[in-house]
Amino acid sequence: MLVEMRLLPLFLCFAIGLPLAYAGDAQVEPAAPPGDSNVQSRPPGSAPDRTGSAPPPGQSEVPVSKQQPKRILGVMPNYRAVSAGAVPPPPTPKEAFKIATQNSFDYSSFVFVGITSAMAEWSDAHPPLGEGFAGYGRYYWRGFVDKTDGNYLVIFALPTIFHEDERYYAMGEGGILKRGFYAATRILITPDYHGHNTFNASEVLGRGMAQGISEFYYPKHDRTLGALAVKFGYAMGRDALTNVFREFWPDIATHVLHRHP
Repeated sequence: MLVEMRLLPLFLCFAIGLPLAYAGDAQVEPAAPPGDSNVQSRPPGSAPDRTGSAPPPGQSEVPVSKQQPKRILGVMPNYRAVSAGAVPPPPTPKEAFKIATQNSFDYSSFVFVGITSAMAEWSDAHPPLGEGFAGYGRYYWRGFVDKTDGNYLVIFALPTIFHEDERYYAMGEGGILKRGFYAATRILITPDYHGHNTFNASEVLGRGMAQGISEFYYPKHDRTLGALAVKFGYAMGRDALTNVFREFWPDIATHVLHRHP
């Protein structure tokens, strides 16, 4: 966990620094072919309107340069992201369960947990878990459970109860600070099934519940209120930075890597 926290500044620099450097190089991309007929469009940054009205003229298609891919660089799962301007219908419980499963059991999840577990074992983040191959195994399964139960609580279980849409709706336009602030605050604000912005109880309670569950399988010295607060803050911060990275990824792909997102 301590090792993962040290990775946050690097992630933040990559997520915000590159778009800031190239923000003035905007280009106009051709429109993508029409997608799902149920997907409408909306002005950047506005709450999704699910009243069933027809999309405004000229906004029926999402430009290629603003599209959110299913994977970033072919590695990072991005199933929760919705392209700027698109308004899909609210997810069904089955769809939310599928997204949680994709995020939890994607091959990249096993790789990421493997890397962070190796670094944690190497730095002796939790001494009672031991060292060597056996110690690495103890770090690994705990890290995987942390990630998985959090995903199912935040993406599927609690949103189904509270009728909240836990997908990330990209803004796609506007200043760097405005978009960055919008993206980061989606951990506290999310649309409900009717498209109205509401307090993101699924995220806040879900991450808190996941940390409470971890009390049962982490060493005793990690079961303090302070340790739980640090882990909760890390989980919330990680989700906020992930949203920022999602928001700016189309800009990075288009203006830095010169490729479609």
